[in-house]
Formats: sequence, C-alpha cells, structure tokens
Amino acid sequence: MEMRKDYFADVRQDGLHEIGQARPRLDSPGHVTGKTAYFADRNFPGMLHLKMVRSPHHHARIRSIDTSEADKHPGVVRVLTAKDVPHNVYTILILIQVGPEDETVLADGKVRWKGEAVVAVLAETERAAQEGAAKVKVDYEFLPAVFDMEEALKPGAPLVNEYHGQNYYLYDSGECRKVRFGDVDAGFAQADHILEQSYQSSPIEHAPTETTGCVVAPEGNDRFTCYTNTQAMFFTLDNTSIILQMPGSKLHFVGGTVGGGFGGKVDVIVEPIAILGAKLTGRPVSFVYTREEEMQISSPRAAEMVVIKDGVMKDGRIVARKVTGYTDAGAYSRHSPYGTQKGAAHYPGPYTIPNVWIDTYCVYTNRTPSSAMRGFGVTIGDFALEVQMDKLARLIGMDPLEFRFINAYRDGDMKAHRQPTEGAALIECMQEASRVANWPVAGKYMAMSSYKKGA
Repeated sequence: MEMRKDYFADVRQDGLHEIGQARPRLDSPGHVTGKTAYFADRNFPGMLHLKMVRSPHHHARIRSIDTSEADKHPGVVRVLTAKDVPHNVYTILILIQVGPEDETVLADGKVRWKGEAVVAVLAETERAAQEGAAKVKVDYEFLPAVFDMEEALKPGAPLVNEYHGQNYYLYDSGECRKVRFGDVDAGFAQADHILEQSYQSSPIEHAPTETTGCVVAPEGNDRFTCYTNTQAMFFTLDNTSIILQMPGSKLHFVGGTVGGGFGGKVDVIVEPIAILGAKLTGRPVSFVYTREEEMQISSPRAAEMVVIKDGVMKDGRIVARKVTGYTDAGAYSRHSPYGTQKGAAHYPGPYTIPNVWIDTYCVYTNRTPSSAMRGFGVTIGDFALEVQMDKLARLIGMDPLEFRFINAYRDGDMKAHRQPTEGAALIECMQEASRVANWPVAGKYMAMSSYKKGA
C-alpha cells in the first residue's frame, strides 16, 4: 500500500510539471506539411460522384418526381429517390431513446425546409452529376410555412412535421422540459426588486474549412468502407446500419481527422445515401458538400429565445428565478431536443436560488434543421444569464462580482434539480479572477470558501 501511495504521488508531481508548459500538438507536423490524410484524399478507380436535388421551397407537397431526363443524361449512372432507401425515416438520437423518428433521408411526399434533399444523382463526374440533378423535374404544391417560434406555437399555425403532430417536441414532462424547485410565486412576493428581460440569438453556421462529406468503397461480400469526417463515429455507424437495414459488421467507418467541425459534423447526413449508392452501383462513391451547401444546408447552432424573470433582495440575494426558453429545431429534431433539455438543466446558473421555475420548448419551424455546436443548449443561455446578473447588480447598486459571490454555489447547497453541490470552486475561481484582473472586492469575499459556509 505504501508503494501505491508513492506511485500516485509521482504521477501527481509529473502532472504538475506539465502545467504552464508549451507542448506541440502531435498532429501539427502533418497539418503544416500537408501530409495529413483527409477523407477526400481517397480516390478510387471508377469512383462516382453524388449530387442532390434539393427543395427550392420551405414547405411543399411533392406531387410527382420525373427523373427520366436525368436517367438519360450522359455520365449519369443511377438516380435514387425515397423508395430506394430501405428505412427512409430516422432520428439521430433514437439510439438514446430520443425520438420519434422524424426525418427522411430523401424527402417522401413533402419537403419541410428549403434545401431538403429530394433526389440523389450518381454520375461519372461532378459536372455530370450536377447536370443530371438539374434535369430532375419535381412538381410541388406550395404549403404555408412558419419561421418564428412564437408563431409556430400559436393555435392554427401551419403544422411543420407530421411525425410529431404539433410544433414542439413532446417530453415526458409535457410540451416542454420543466424544472420546479421551491415556490417561485412566494419568492417573487418577498423580493425587493423584480427584473424580467428577454434575450434572443440567431442561427450560427460553423463554417469549417473542410466541408461535410464522405467517400465509400465497396469491399466485396456486401461490405463497405466509409471514409468520413463525422464527429460522431458510432452514432453515424449505428444510424446508417438502421437506415440501410444492414448489420453494422458489414460497415467499416474510417475517420478521426476532421478539418474543422465544432459540433457541426455530428449529423448522419451524407454517409447512408453514399453507402446506398455504392451498394446499388457496386462502385465507389464520393459525396462532398460544396461550400454553398455547407453554408446553406448543414445544420447551424439553433436560434434561441430566453425570457428570464428574477426576484432579488436589497442585500443581493436572488430569491426567485423563472426562465422560459425556446430552441428553434427547424424542421427536424436532430440534436435539438437534447440541447433544449440541457438548457433547462443549466438556466439556474451556478447560483443558489431557493425558488426556481423553468420551462424550455423545442420548437419546430420550416427553417434549416439546427443541431450541435460547441456547448449547444448552454452557450446562449450562459450569455443571457450573465448579462442578467450584471443587470441585477446594477439594479440594486452592487458590484457585479461581489453580487456573484453572494449567490454562488457552495458545497452542500441544493441545486434546482435536487442534486447537492459537490466539488464547487466558483468562489475560488472568482477570487483568482479578481486578483488577475485587478478588480478589487471586499475582504469578506476574498475570505470566502466553497467548502465551508461560514468562511
């Protein structure tokens, strides 16, 4: 046992030697010398190129699809429609029981956002694929669309997605994810001041240097290798297996090198249809977004709206917080129900508030489906919460950092989700920030500790 203690002491000591030291990334030499291999560096003999026919409308019924001219175009090898996809409806997070399946690989009967994939064209060259796609004729019946979350939630609003039956994701807690702690009405009744503010964000595109894509090579015996820049390798493999109704053992995914992603390459968008194309033609297939597609088609960070109502005492204690959050999922769920739930968990902030009421809605509109982006469900909420904290401090004439000391989580405090706080370090972080930023606070705050209430 004594040897084991010494071993861990050595490990801790070695770890401390790394803090503050510059260390080169292991993959940086390959990046700067051009030796790093990306998925698009694979070039197989006889490789086909896949291009999509995309909806020019935000919401429309598909009356008919005529691919006859595309089929005859020189260089076109195969044209795929919804009927060619074995299981043409999916939801990325169905693997963790976030459903129902609500998105099509290729549009079937309707399109719900401008840019939705309708027909896939496989051809000998990119140009032939683009020309073939331009010759596909789709007859649309225009339908009313809704682009605003508040409008989408009103009675009589156009129904975006029939797979849900209403324009919001249905949680087990109902039309929104709910957090209830204490008595928020009583908290507001005792408050000296009440401040209610709204915060809103727009969709944000990741704009990676490398666009979304994959290259698929048939390996024989109904096996396929997919070289991809997905950030969610196993989600992508398992969802592709479900969509194509193929055992995962037949699919070999190769990735790991991503030319920028930031959460934007977790959607299962290109791999299933590219593998299907390779399966039906027996040839390698490349499906790579153009820069225009990356900017217009790939899923952005969701637009969000957050309404925060706080009750605060003259001495700086927040005694009530009510938050209503709205996340614009666009036409399909993707990761948005999960991001919305993360928001509900996060909106109390790292603060001890005795009375909390939170409702967060995942709303469907006829906009580009949103999905993951670094800290999604939390990032915009953090911005809103901390701006609100500054406003509250100004309202009662208190230094904004000292105001945060008063309300900060400390070990043993009960969170709004009914979990006790453990391992808190916010007090210490703010103390260090005060020193580094030369932002003086009263001595009693510099004497505080996250570990003992009285300190």
